[in-house]
Amino acid sequence: MLYPIILAGGTGTRLWPASRTALAKQFIEFYSGQGTLFEATLARLQGLPSLASPIVVCGEEQRFLVAESLRRNRSESGYILLEPEGRNTAPAIALAAQLALERDEQAQLLVLPADHVIEDGAAFRRAVTAGIELAEQDWLVTFGIVPDIPETGYGYLKSGEAIVGSSGNRVAEFVEKPDLETARAYLETGDYRWNSGMFLFKASVYLQELASHAPDIEACCRQAYAGSEKDQDFIRIAESEFLACRSESIDYAVMEKTDRAAMLSLDAGWSDLGAWNAVWEHAPKDEQGNVISGDVLSVATGNSYIQAQSRLVAALGVEDAVIVETPDAVLVADKARAQQVKDIVAQLQQLKRKEKDFHRLVHRPWGSFESLAGGVGYQVKHIVVNPGAAISLQRHQHRSEHWTVVRGTALIYCDGREFALNENESTFIPLGSKHRLSNTSDKPVEIIEVQVGDYLGEDDIERFEDLYGR
Repeated sequence: MLYPIILAGGTGTRLWPASRTALAKQFIEFYSGQGTLFEATLARLQGLPSLASPIVVCGEEQRFLVAESLRRNRSESGYILLEPEGRNTAPAIALAAQLALERDEQAQLLVLPADHVIEDGAAFRRAVTAGIELAEQDWLVTFGIVPDIPETGYGYLKSGEAIVGSSGNRVAEFVEKPDLETARAYLETGDYRWNSGMFLFKASVYLQELASHAPDIEACCRQAYAGSEKDQDFIRIAESEFLACRSESIDYAVMEKTDRAAMLSLDAGWSDLGAWNAVWEHAPKDEQGNVISGDVLSVATGNSYIQAQSRLVAALGVEDAVIVETPDAVLVADKARAQQVKDIVAQLQQLKRKEKDFHRLVHRPWGSFESLAGGVGYQVKHIVVNPGAAISLQRHQHRSEHWTVVRGTALIYCDGREFALNENESTFIPLGSKHRLSNTSDKPVEIIEVQVGDYLGEDDIERFEDLYGR
């Protein structure tokens, strides 16, 4: 069987402010009607031979976004492996390989980052089918993207001698991101491909090669997986054992050292959407070369990406710009310097700004909350609780809360008393009280919450019971 391994972690830095730590780019719909990048990754698997349920590797922050995406795409039988902390691709794939081998000793792994764009799905599936044949011969297959420009933001693969009886080649060399002059030389030779970060191989062969070239990683991952525990829809990897593992990419740990590395060329409109200029390149444009999303007015503006989420954005006389508006942050950048967005994110982290990690609208396993207003000693939120969901049984040490139902009927528990709260009714949650809000109906419940206290951080929550294992 062919097991798709979808790597869905990420820090949400390169496409800030649309992406954040709590909502990385794979869970965002950049192109209307195509779903999120994660959903597009699932969709392009359809039609592949002997396809098993996907194995998704992610962290705590992404777990419920992944579960919901699998449900929407009717992939509830997929597996979700939770890393206690990111350790790059070599350990992540090792964990997934062990899970696949438990189910199939001949399992092949198709390793896919969750945040790529591939415009030609048929070409992708043809390349994967060719890769399956090479993997049967114990090759570790990587997919090299046929370059069309001298890109300096990607690593490169040099094509080696042809592999008899296939359309693949040995990988002669892995090359770091080049300068512009070197990238132009690579393009002229025709021997180089972009390193896509996609792979196909037998799970057993990968673990053998990992044990040979990075035995410490293989041993840590074997011990961490052996200590894993099933928790609802998730498989939690043993924390102490996994944190002892060093962080390493599959390229450095295995692919650059093995003599089994093979490459298949892929020309399928691929991008890793590594910066806003890449989002612009892959989107439909108007006559002025602009990509416009949301409530935008533009005059004498060209070759720009302009996105508005919550208000009118007006652009006048700008060229080659990126303008991204969200309810709590606005990015204005020269499109040619879009890669430097990470420098802004680094400043946010240094200043300990919440805009690095969270949007004003924050998704939770039970629904969502959105901050509407706040000041010294108070905060106002709009809270949505999904049908059949409930917040944890909890209490706060630094704040009291006032709840007003604006839609639906909420079931409230507060210090031993349980009662229904209907639309246009309110209740008071005193500081230090044990409380819970549940939705037992088949429609969302919406409330306005006013918090009052000397500290209003999300970490002022003491949980006693939780449906979601937090």
